[in-house]
Amino acid sequence: MNVVYRFRIYPNKIQQELFAKTFGCVRFVYNRMLAEKKECYEKTGKTLKVTPAKYKAEFPWLKEVDSLALCNAQLHLQTAYKNFFRDPSFGFPRFKSKKNPVKSYTTNSVNGTILLKEGKLKLPKAGWIRIRQHRKIRGDACLKGATVCMEADGRYYVSLLYFCEEKPVETRNIRQAVGLDFSMKELYVDSNGKHAGYPHYFRNSEEKLAKAQRKLSHCRKGSNRYKKQQKKVARIHTHIAHQRKDYLHKESRKITNFYDIVCIEDLDLKTMSGEHHFGKSVHDNGWRMFTDFLQYKLEREGKKLVRIDRWYPSSRTCSCCGKIKHDLKLEERVYLCSCGNRMDRDENAAVNICREGLRISGIILEKSEKAS
Repeated sequence: MNVVYRFRIYPNKIQQELFAKTFGCVRFVYNRMLAEKKECYEKTGKTLKVTPAKYKAEFPWLKEVDSLALCNAQLHLQTAYKNFFRDPSFGFPRFKSKKNPVKSYTTNSVNGTILLKEGKLKLPKAGWIRIRQHRKIRGDACLKGATVCMEADGRYYVSLLYFCEEKPVETRNIRQAVGLDFSMKELYVDSNGKHAGYPHYFRNSEEKLAKAQRKLSHCRKGSNRYKKQQKKVARIHTHIAHQRKDYLHKESRKITNFYDIVCIEDLDLKTMSGEHHFGKSVHDNGWRMFTDFLQYKLEREGKKLVRIDRWYPSSRTCSCCGKIKHDLKLEERVYLCSCGNRMDRDENAAVNICREGLRISGIILEKSEKAS
């Protein structure tokens, strides 16, 4: 089992220059190989096999950076090609832009070339770098590689890839189940009637962000003042992203600790954000990230995440009598049924999602144990 730990690092000026060279060399090798592959295929109809070693004689400055970083650029290109031919929706591999504010490279640990020791990290060519290790590494973990990343705000991070022996996970008896209905206002509403109360970090920082962007628009592009203000805008975006990620991690942990099975809808968020003009609200919530966190956390605990069909009429179905209300409009936030049922629309949908998830899983719970 592979586990990734992400830490912030503090390289000195010489190390920052080396990272900048490595980012550039990795981008150059990737783009060069992609261009030659495209040209060869267009002329001969055959796939060209190239390696980074081919370019070192012509471009000797490639020898100044970590050779394994260049090898990983080749592997990433191969993966991009495989993904495209396996599923064209991934899109054909694209050239990497120098203007991309987020830059990264990946290297491997060979004979102890990468070490984490006493608050410092050793990387090939770069040497020892100060690191903020905010969490402990598992004792049985074996370090396999590292990805160095520079964010748009100029801060550096490293993602350390470890291999850990997968401990046998006992399948738990399912006693507590819950259904989660996606809510743009609350993030989710569960089948117990709990509303998540998502803080909407982007909306709260929107005014501050707009002010910083207005200042940026008045700067001359390429000037020192422009670059300085650009970093300020990037810091606001990064701060919002970190707030959102922290909240989603904590919320998914709470649910994982309490419930044995979690049922959600398999939503098409891309269509939802585009067709209904809810893009800003949908992306601010981070629902996809939230469900991904739930997925791996539940699996590690021997628990289960069930995704029901997106076309299941959870909002239109009465959770008491099962009658489907075909004329239900989006602006109707209270569900009213002829059987006398009156409840919040999202709570009604969450109860239905929970029941449908249990049904397709073939699980029957006692009434006292159901979270509905």
